[in-house]
Amino acid sequence: MAEGMKDLPSGKRVFFVGIGGISMSGLARIAMNYGLIVGGSDMHPSERTAELSELGVKFYGVHSEENIKEFAPDIVVHTAAILPGNPELDYARAQGLTVMERSVFLGLITRNFNNVINISGTHGKTTTTSMVSLILLKSGANPTVHLGAELPAFGGTVYLGSKDQLLVSEACEYHRSFLEFYSTIAAITNIDYDHVDCYASIDEVIDVFAQFTEKLSPDGTLVIPAGDKNVQECVRRIPACRKEAGMEEPRIMTTGLAGEGIDFWKRDPDFCAANVEYTDGKAGFDVLYKGRPYTHIQLAIPGTHNVYNALTAIACASLAGGTAEAAQQALAEFTGAEGRFDIKGKFKGAMVVTDYAHHPSAARATLDAASHVPHGKTWVVFQPLTYSRTKVLFEDYVTSLLPCEDVFFDEIFSDREVNPGDISSRDIADEINKRGGHAEFFESKDAIVERLAGCVSEGDMILILGPEDIRSLGDRLVKLG
Repeated sequence: MAEGMKDLPSGKRVFFVGIGGISMSGLARIAMNYGLIVGGSDMHPSERTAELSELGVKFYGVHSEENIKEFAPDIVVHTAAILPGNPELDYARAQGLTVMERSVFLGLITRNFNNVINISGTHGKTTTTSMVSLILLKSGANPTVHLGAELPAFGGTVYLGSKDQLLVSEACEYHRSFLEFYSTIAAITNIDYDHVDCYASIDEVIDVFAQFTEKLSPDGTLVIPAGDKNVQECVRRIPACRKEAGMEEPRIMTTGLAGEGIDFWKRDPDFCAANVEYTDGKAGFDVLYKGRPYTHIQLAIPGTHNVYNALTAIACASLAGGTAEAAQQALAEFTGAEGRFDIKGKFKGAMVVTDYAHHPSAARATLDAASHVPHGKTWVVFQPLTYSRTKVLFEDYVTSLLPCEDVFFDEIFSDREVNPGDISSRDIADEINKRGGHAEFFESKDAIVERLAGCVSEGDMILILGPEDIRSLGDRLVKLG
């Protein structure tokens, strides 16, 4: 297998199956930046695919073996979400073409850079990766950046900087994808039980994060939150993983609040937040590095979870030459990536906010952040993501949303699973109501809009949580006014 993008000469033809996806569209742009000729297909034409077409990508709006015949690619890249039986992949394999999963292609890209910052973790990857990137740009660096969401500052999901010096990228554990990625700096924002279709238990999740550190260079640094118990357990397992790979234990830099610490190290975090105060839910805090003043941060986005994200970002950026002054400026200006506490506008005088928080833990964090933002009543619209996750984490969904004043459920969304017919958002709503909560299930988004129109008041907040399918409701509500 190729060692990096340098082994894919300019002029090679690459075809992306599912090119309209957040990550795939970004990888297509990075591939073009390396002089590769790019084509791709997607069943869901979008603004992203239209933009790629304008850049010169040959786009196909259906999946068909005829696309492969016409485009004649050297390499075919696909996502893990592409189901078996895809005609393009079947034909490409039958013709003996090089076919690789998205993570393998991204792994090639990581090996092209002298310095690579990979941000992993169950929650907060996109926000933290955005923060790191903006701090480094403010510091005068020129990173290439690969994100899992649109960032207004980039006008998209990628920033095309240096081709071989510095890469900043998200590293997702789904289907163990991040085990393909080389790092010189790696971060774990937190570890929670997710992707239940890939992992049978939290124990398996912790194991795979420990394995992720095997891809960290021998002289690299791992950045972790000191107070996360699952991360602490991961740290206990890292020496055995690295030893098996013939490597020494990595350097570890810790982050967290004053008083938090890994229980077997008995020290405050290296990058520590002190004197945390909130204004309209947005934290201001002093940052200490090894007990000494480093900078003061005033965040422009709400939530305690973003204090932790900011600390991880500051630590990673500092290891790559980022400055304290740049961190202060970048984080004061950062208003979030698309779909992360995104204030869309107003509907019937109520603030409309969308957030990707589809996991119970993420929902708790976002609900807590919203509670500190001045407003009247909160109306939560929630859509779970994938049937398997909803079944396995059912109790967590119920307990995380039970405290809501009112929560309106849309049906479960999944573009990679077949509906098993034995789980529905209605089941969560029914259980919440059995326990004294206030939940309603709706058959359609039209019905949700009608219900909101009849109940929201001036000064309320409509908080729409879940995948892009439900977050699109935010734009619709704002257009209705």
